[in-house]
Amino acid sequence: MDVIQSVGDQSFGLSHPSSALHASQQAPAFLQNSFASWAPLTAAESSDQWATYEYLLLVCLRTGDDKSAHLCLNRLTDRFGPANERIMGLRGLYQEATAKDTSTLQSILQDYDNILKENAVNVPILKRRAALLRSLGRDDEAISALVDYVEAFPTDAEAWCELADCYQSNAMSAQAIFSVEEALLVIPNSWNLHARLGELLYISTTSTTVDGSSAQILARSMRHFLRSLELCDSFARALYGLILVTSKLIEYLSGNNTSGAKVPSKEVVEEVKSMALHKSEDLVRSQQSQSTPHGAQGDLLALKELVQRK
Repeated sequence: MDVIQSVGDQSFGLSHPSSALHASQQAPAFLQNSFASWAPLTAAESSDQWATYEYLLLVCLRTGDDKSAHLCLNRLTDRFGPANERIMGLRGLYQEATAKDTSTLQSILQDYDNILKENAVNVPILKRRAALLRSLGRDDEAISALVDYVEAFPTDAEAWCELADCYQSNAMSAQAIFSVEEALLVIPNSWNLHARLGELLYISTTSTTVDGSSAQILARSMRHFLRSLELCDSFARALYGLILVTSKLIEYLSGNNTSGAKVPSKEVVEEVKSMALHKSEDLVRSQQSQSTPHGAQGDLLALKELVQRK
């Protein structure tokens, strides 16, 4: 079935509504067809089979098919047991998604605290607890929980990114930048993280007049956007950011002497901007004749509008 094949690109399906809806619509038939041939500990199985159930659980929760999500959770629980830490995390996620009010969410949070009293290093529950605190609007506690988590598990890039997002949503740019830098130490070839760091560096300069110090930050931002494009030359967000940051740098360099500063010359920045504009035009043109994922359409439209303005 198509739903099986789509598991290889789970992150795409979860982040794009149309793909998640397509997969969730197949869930009832998949669950019904697989039930007759499935029995715990006796049927032939593979890791892909259980990845499929987990993937369907997530997309069904996203699209509101709570019944199918519950069936997936039951199958996973029957196979791995209710005490399995990953299953505990998925059960918590299901309970959060189907909670009717804030008091229910508070009760779930108390359940997480009770679980952690018995096992303080239950990773899925630690992460669910931090996410739930944030969804309840308790950002300070969420940040504190994530800081404690990354101190214990410093190679969890996903947690560093979540922490960065928490910091940025609370106007703590320096801490957000540091957190993304830590994530890049774990996955240095992540083009989306290089672009995200470029964005955060650029945003950190928008509230002040550009001076020598902020010009250096903009130069760092430019380098990270370039690195992102080196790793993925069709990444629209990196091209968009590169056009913005080079435009701002050129404006500063036009009226200031930067000899001795760690800032590229105006000529170099202009060449980079020209390259970004040409690549953007080519990307928009090439994608007009192709089917573009819904999540990328917004980025491409924004890039097209920016190129037209420049």
